[in-house]
Amino acid sequence: MLRLLISILLLGVAGITAAAQITVSPGETTVYSQGATSVLLTFNNLGNRRPVESTWCGALVSAAPDLGMKCDESVIFGRLPVRYNQSRLSGTNAYTDIMSVTPSVARRAYLDAAGGANSSFFYVRRFALPNGGGPDEYVPVTLRLGGNGAAVPFSITNVRLLWDGGEKTVPFIKSGEALPRITAEIFYTGSARLIGRWELVKPGEAVPTQRELLPESSLPIEERGTHRRFAQVKRFNVFLPPVGTITIPGPDNQQIEKAINGMYLLLFRIESSQDGLNQSTAGAGTIDSGGASGFAMPVLRYYVGTGGEAQIDQFNAVDYQLSPADQTVVGPTQSILFTWPEVPNTRYYRLIVENAGGAEVFSAVLLRDTRSYRAPSWLMRDAGGDVLRWRVVAMDAKRARLSETPMRMLRRASD
Repeated sequence: MLRLLISILLLGVAGITAAAQITVSPGETTVYSQGATSVLLTFNNLGNRRPVESTWCGALVSAAPDLGMKCDESVIFGRLPVRYNQSRLSGTNAYTDIMSVTPSVARRAYLDAAGGANSSFFYVRRFALPNGGGPDEYVPVTLRLGGNGAAVPFSITNVRLLWDGGEKTVPFIKSGEALPRITAEIFYTGSARLIGRWELVKPGEAVPTQRELLPESSLPIEERGTHRRFAQVKRFNVFLPPVGTITIPGPDNQQIEKAINGMYLLLFRIESSQDGLNQSTAGAGTIDSGGASGFAMPVLRYYVGTGGEAQIDQFNAVDYQLSPADQTVVGPTQSILFTWPEVPNTRYYRLIVENAGGAEVFSAVLLRDTRSYRAPSWLMRDAGGDVLRWRVVAMDAKRARLSETPMRMLRRASD
């Protein structure tokens, strides 16, 4: 009888351990050996554990006394850059992660394989309990090297939106004048249909956040279809053969509004497409994630008005110089360095930090020659909440607003 009771208890413990084990979908995939690849991963069964870090490596070793298999420190290929971190908790017990294999990591894996090492390598996520309440758990994904063909998941690796071949120009036109021709250069892996739409943000409308500019496939299932929509200018649905790059035409310039003076933003928004190689399982359902990427889509800008008004909204023309990046994760006592580009004719800059509800929790006014500010180390700890939003406002001598940056978000790392 005693032996039977012990057996039952051991089976119960084993069942609890199995139930608590974190799983990942897909558990293995193919990636391009000579460039970037992005794949949506879904980690299920998290319980109280939260993600800590992610690493690429050429071999695994036991994580004991922690759980799972972790990277062998002698063959680390790299770690996920902060600018590509689009991970997010999904529902109550899952976690979505855009695994963006960078060209340098793929190249390192390829060179190791060419030198006789195994042609597979690994992406490992570490999960930890709050306050060190138990062992960490390591969850690996097996990655196979392949060419940029139909056997690789469909993902977006770069997008360039062009005005008649010029990427960084901002056209200044008068109301009713014709805009330059628009094209979109798409770099990708795999093969599928590219589905999406061009939308227009008009003067006076709130600009979208960087997360709202991510492809739909880069979002967890509960976020899809919830982001703000703007005036639709044109839809596109184009088959992409497995050749890695394509140029598609933009909307007809006569259909793009130019009636109101001010800065317009033309958005390139990618919807989710079906791709059997870029999908994951969450709960009982399957998430199609063809067209995922680890970065927000760029925007085109044009200004309608007279030359004297051309200095307004210069921030929007150079917002790629802002830091920290949108959705950056910072420690509760980490000192955050904010930076921003120069705006002509500015006398003061005002850094504004808000909580998730929009209430201001910190601000600083800087002179025109200052384009960076290191916030106090207590900012994230004492702000109240795990999410902060920030922006920088450019002001003239009378402290009237000239321009402001897009709103960006900061997230507090788990303790």
